[in-house]
Amino acid sequence: MSWKNFFTKDRKEDLDQGLEKTKKSFFSKIANTVVGKSKVDEHVLDDLEEVLVSSDVGVKTTLKIVDRLESRVKKDKYIGVNQLNDILKDEIAEMLSENNVEDISDYQIPKSNLPYVVMVVGVNGVGKTTTIGKLAYQFKNKGYQVTLGAADTFRAAAVEQLSIWSERVGVPIVKQKMGSDPASVAFDTLQSAKANNSDIVFIDTAGRLHNKINLMNELSKIKKVMQKIIPDAPHEILLVLDGSTGQNAIEQAEQFLKATEVNALALTKLDGTAKGGVVIGISDQFKIPVKYIGVGEGVEQLQVFNREAFVDALFQDSSFKT
Repeated sequence: MSWKNFFTKDRKEDLDQGLEKTKKSFFSKIANTVVGKSKVDEHVLDDLEEVLVSSDVGVKTTLKIVDRLESRVKKDKYIGVNQLNDILKDEIAEMLSENNVEDISDYQIPKSNLPYVVMVVGVNGVGKTTTIGKLAYQFKNKGYQVTLGAADTFRAAAVEQLSIWSERVGVPIVKQKMGSDPASVAFDTLQSAKANNSDIVFIDTAGRLHNKINLMNELSKIKKVMQKIIPDAPHEILLVLDGSTGQNAIEQAEQFLKATEVNALALTKLDGTAKGGVVIGISDQFKIPVKYIGVGEGVEQLQVFNREAFVDALFQDSSFKT
């Protein structure tokens, strides 16, 4: 399915508006780089490298993009700066499509091995519990039976917040008193989900600092206990990152990857920042699918991430003139 079929007018507008700050910052920097120049040369590429790094694309990914552009310049001999927009767009889209990661086109889960268990991890303040609430809403709207598990038992606000989402969306929640063993909550959640024929389960976990060894131990224990009920659980470990933190999000991803087997990413708060370039760096660097991006506070504004749609929105109506 083409992303254009999946993206309704409202979704497309949300994505365009959510990336507006990133787009303005990114292209104003590039416009300053090419002003007064007619062709893409070594100096333009050096300046472009600085722009990409300062736009939170990440050093490794930036070097890849610039290498691709250098090869293109050598091959085509002459590239006018007015062509840079289209070439940059093509190269970023091409690079992201090489990640051996398929774009998902909707809120969906595999049909076998239900319930599908998603353990959600991330540091405090990234929007983890809100992301779970929004995902519960989207999956319920698609006709799935959803169960929530409040295994962040260290923060009263987390359990309370997830309970509010459970009421708002109309899905069951399993919780215990503050300070309970998170693994025990996860165990009860999976038992309940199986008994009630749930299709998908979201387990909220404590937002420990990403450099603490006990995070690793706690997540391992939760996984082991869940596997007593469902041997291959969790099917997905979704790491939620705050896109507005730029390079910190990449560092957090690296730390969590050392602590547990993350196999999906959600980037929140892209609408309030000019650091949206971090999505390109994260998608390229970790070869883990960015599954969801937050482009606004509304419940509908947590979107499935589609590389083509993202690049299209980032480059829409942008061109450089000398």
